[in-house]
Amino acid sequence: MNTARAYRSWGRAFADLRAGWNQRSLWGHLGWQDIKQGYRRSVLGPLWITISTGVMALAMGILFSALQNQPINFFLPYVTVGLVCWTFIANCVNEGANVFIANEGLIKQLPSPLTTHVFRLIWRQVLLFAHNFLIYFIMLAIFPQDLKWTVVYAIPAFVLIVLNGGWVALLTGIISTRFRDIPPIIGSVVLLLFYMTPIVWDFRILENHSNPLIADRAYLAQFNPFLHFIEIIRRPLLGQDQLFHHWMIVGIITVVGWAAALVLLRNYRARVSYWV
Repeated sequence: MNTARAYRSWGRAFADLRAGWNQRSLWGHLGWQDIKQGYRRSVLGPLWITISTGVMALAMGILFSALQNQPINFFLPYVTVGLVCWTFIANCVNEGANVFIANEGLIKQLPSPLTTHVFRLIWRQVLLFAHNFLIYFIMLAIFPQDLKWTVVYAIPAFVLIVLNGGWVALLTGIISTRFRDIPPIIGSVVLLLFYMTPIVWDFRILENHSNPLIADRAYLAQFNPFLHFIEIIRRPLLGQDQLFHHWMIVGIITVVGWAAALVLLRNYRARVSYWV
């Protein structure tokens, strides 16, 4: 009983976080190798990441701008930024659920902190985001936006999104090692939320609709947490004014999420190697 309590300590949980962060050279190299291995013997290499995302953004932007009667010079950059940010968020959630299962061999054979695998996952997604973000600059060259100095808010917004990707991967990763039904459930929920989040539709259409019943749905859309994560980074990148309540909600989710993830890390860190 005393041994079990010794493993369930905040000191060990925070020590795992510190040790994982101190192994930056390890997970930094592994994350970069993950990108290279995925496109080995390819002529364009990781540029395929940018091309595939760009083609998808172009197709969705043209299609949904016509369906919603939106000007293409606004809606295509709107969809592009939303899709690039959503790709990062969705990958963190989906791959986070499998982060420990996918690294079963390393966890059982290499005595490294659990958080090393989480940092590796997040770093890999940051590299993918950097590749995809090139599309944003191409869109700006084709469809210039009225950017303001508030564009710098995109930097802390992305930092917040990365921080949330960390606790999501840690929390869902631990739960998924114990309950293997969780990853496919998460995948289905993320796919559903893609259509419920204003990526390929404009949130303002609901807010400004002449029908009060449809306008009221804009209030219900505020309960989608992904909406707030997308808005805090997309609005400054498109030159739109910042809305404080988006930042407040994201801040609350960040604190609560990390608190829950740390509780799981404290209580079940030692069990993950047996569950995988």
